[in-house]
Amino acid sequence: MNNVAHPAARLDLPAIQALAAGDMAAIDALIRDRLASDVVLINQVAEHIVSAGGKRLRPMLVMLAGRATGTISAEHHQLAAIVEFIHTSTLLHDDVVDESDLRRGRSTANAIWGNAASVLVGDFLYSRSFQLMVELDRMPVMRILADTTNRIAEGEVLQLLHVRNPDTDETAYLNVIERKTAVLFAAGTTLGALASGADEATQRALYDYGMQLGYAFQIADDVLDYSGDADALGKNLGDDLAEGKATLPLIHAMAQATPDVRARLRAAIESGDVGALPDVLAAIEAAGSLEYSRARALAYAEAAERALAGLADNDAVAALRGLARYAVERGH
Repeated sequence: MNNVAHPAARLDLPAIQALAAGDMAAIDALIRDRLASDVVLINQVAEHIVSAGGKRLRPMLVMLAGRATGTISAEHHQLAAIVEFIHTSTLLHDDVVDESDLRRGRSTANAIWGNAASVLVGDFLYSRSFQLMVELDRMPVMRILADTTNRIAEGEVLQLLHVRNPDTDETAYLNVIERKTAVLFAAGTTLGALASGADEATQRALYDYGMQLGYAFQIADDVLDYSGDADALGKNLGDDLAEGKATLPLIHAMAQATPDVRARLRAAIESGDVGALPDVLAAIEAAGSLEYSRARALAYAEAAERALAGLADNDAVAALRGLARYAVERGH
C-alpha cells in the first residue's frame, strides 16, 4: 500500500471507490452467488433489493479497515458479504415495520410482494449470513456478529417504542442510532482489522471509528429527510414525520419552540401527519435545528477521524478519514 503524502490526508468518494473497486466487485459476485436459492420468490425479492445498489458502505468499511491494518484475503470478502446480508435483511424488515413504499427511488419489496414475503426473505438473509459466518469457523468472528445482530434487534424494538412518541429526547434518539446503525458499522471495521491480524488495541480503535461514523452517518441521514432533494434521496421528503419518528432536527426544534408551536409539533408526531410538514419545517428553521444537527453529525465525524490517529498512515486510512467527512457532506 502506498503511503499518503500528508498524515491527515482524506480521499474523496471517487478515489475511495476506485481504491476499493476490485474488492467490491469480488464481494458483489460473492453476494449474488450466495443469495441463490431453489425457492424462486427468495431469488426475486433478494435480487430486487440487492440490485437496487446503494453505497455498499458497510462491506466497503470491512475492506478498508482490512487494508488499513494489513492485507486482504478471501476471509475479508466473506465477512463483507455477511455484513451486507445482515444490513439487507434489516432493510426488508424495516420497510415492513415502517410501511414504506419507496427505497432508493424504487418500490420496496413489501410494496411489490407484500409484508409476509419481505419478512420471510429477511429471515432467509439473516440465516444465510450465519451460514457464511459458521463456514469461517472463528469464534471471535461469530461472537462479534452474534452480539451485533442481537443489538440491532434490540434497536428495532427500541425504535418501535419511540414511534409517535413526542417525548423522545436526544439521549433516547442516540440510543436507537447506536443499536440500529452504529453497531453494524463498528462490527464491519472491527472484523476487517481482525481478519488482517491486527492487535486488540488496533481493533478497538477501528471499533471506535465505526461507532462514531455510524452516529455521524445516521444523524446526517435524518437531516436530509428535512432538507434533501426527494429524487436524489430516493424516498419521500418528510418520511420520518409520516412514520411518527422524532429525529434530531425535530427533537431540537421542539425543545426550542414556544408552547403553541410545541403543541403543534407534538400533534404532528403523534398522528404522523405529513400534512403538517410545512409547519414542522418552519419550526426547524426558526430553531436552527438543521444547523444544530449538522454540527452534532460533524462532531461525531471528527471523533471518528481522531480514532484513527494511532494507525500507521496509508491510502486506506486516508479513505476512512474521507468516508467520515463524506458521511456528513453528502447530498443523499
